[in-house]
Amino acid sequence: MSSVKTPAAPTAVPMLDVTRENKRLQGQIDAAMAEVTKSGAFVHGPACAKFEEAMAKYCGTEHAVGCASGSDALLLSLLALGVGPGDEVIVPSFTFFATASAVWRIGAKPVFADIRPDTFNLDPADVMYKLTTATKAIIPVHLFGQCAQMDEIGQIVTAARGIPIIEDACQAIGAEYQGRRAGSMGTTGAFSFYPTKNLGGFGDGGLITTGDGDLAGKLRVLRDHGQQPRYYHHFVGLNSRLDTIQAAVLNVKLPKLADWAASRARHAERYETEFAQRGLSEVVVAPPVADGCHHVWNQYTVRIMEGRRDALQKYLADRKIGSAIYYPVPLHLQKCFAALGCEQGSLPVTEQACGEVLSLPVYPEMTAAEQEVVVDAIADFCHGRGRAAA
Repeated sequence: MSSVKTPAAPTAVPMLDVTRENKRLQGQIDAAMAEVTKSGAFVHGPACAKFEEAMAKYCGTEHAVGCASGSDALLLSLLALGVGPGDEVIVPSFTFFATASAVWRIGAKPVFADIRPDTFNLDPADVMYKLTTATKAIIPVHLFGQCAQMDEIGQIVTAARGIPIIEDACQAIGAEYQGRRAGSMGTTGAFSFYPTKNLGGFGDGGLITTGDGDLAGKLRVLRDHGQQPRYYHHFVGLNSRLDTIQAAVLNVKLPKLADWAASRARHAERYETEFAQRGLSEVVVAPPVADGCHHVWNQYTVRIMEGRRDALQKYLADRKIGSAIYYPVPLHLQKCFAALGCEQGSLPVTEQACGEVLSLPVYPEMTAAEQEVVVDAIADFCHGRGRAAA
């Protein structure tokens, strides 16, 4: 008889566990942070310049400008492009709040467009419909790790004589569309390094990519109170600098990003295969990868049909299995934007998605055994085997 014991099945599966990633890199991260401590250059230190250069190369752009957050990356882009009161900016409603709040904060009007039902990204046809003479920018969001249809959106811009595109790539570092990286296809690209992102720091952090040297120069001034040199202020800017400590951590992690994305892709493929093999596809609709896209799976977001999403999430939570709803309320129906006068039913595809989406664990360090626990629980729920226990 073999003395080898079969590992016990996991008793809980978190939605995300950033400590696993950080623990593996602890020595390198400690050394990088110690260098910053020794130098005393906590703002605009050498690690920041190194990270900006590495990100520009990674994304395929000429310039990269670090800032304090992905939210500020959007806000700074709008400011640098001269968008302001009286202007309109087309944005999706199915996205994180910052996409629209950046527009609102500068006094411009967010104009919400609907999404495609398959990728959850902006529907170019509705973007075209929402275009007016007041439109001064379009912000396509590369949601959940997959790029929007940038060719069709680019054609709209060409027809409209050069309206700037600000890529919200905060969830999509490393994603590609027809061979081009997120952040390289618009006038600017906005990135976030919040700890839950595919490239996550030890707090808030952001970055803007662009191919326009003059615009990059303006962004560098705007992020630092609009001053250049110190105490000589050309604009009313922001205090939005990427801390050197964050840059040092991100410099350690950036070379690992491709391997982490590959692990996420394997998890996504396994989910789709298991759902099909277990006969779950009528209830659990797996997210597709659009033609020409390289998906980096910041989230693995399924649709749960038959009005069973909330019940499934509770069923998973009762079994200590993490999941999340991104997003339960679309932005056009949020109380803070009530003054825009958007009505229920005005963006039907977006509103349907908000009632059906559920994101499942997909982080790189998730084990096959943990993923099996997730799939088993979903199968039990869908086939009714866990109904009595629920």
